[in-house]
Amino acid sequence: MTTQPSTQLETFDNPRPGRDFTIRIDIPEFTCLCPKTGQPDFATLTIEYVPSQLCVELKSLKLYMWSFRDRGAFHEAVTNEILDHIAAAIHPNFMRIRANFNVRGGIYTNVIAEHKNPDWQAPEPVHLP
Repeated sequence: MTTQPSTQLETFDNPRPGRDFTIRIDIPEFTCLCPKTGQPDFATLTIEYVPSQLCVELKSLKLYMWSFRDRGAFHEAVTNEILDHIAAAIHPNFMRIRANFNVRGGIYTNVIAEHKNPDWQAPEPVHLP
């Protein structure tokens, strides 16, 4: 196998740094291991961010997500770790990660974590009729 998991996130320049826009990435096949049982945990991750100067490159993001497959991690910890790593790589104006974990023992876990650049002001929302 030539492709391997990686913890290195690659970036590229934001093509429109003067405009606030949202990038949404859905990752329906995230897996990690339960740190108590060693059994796999499955989740759908949704990453939404308003880039500043950089965007995350998708192939490197895929390989980064793959790096969690054989690691034990609590849902809350892994969601925040992913947020911290991506935010450190691209310094977005705003980022939100939603981790919707599949049922385990009759319980669904959803974790939402956010990062905001304190110097960034979100634009006023536009409400269309």
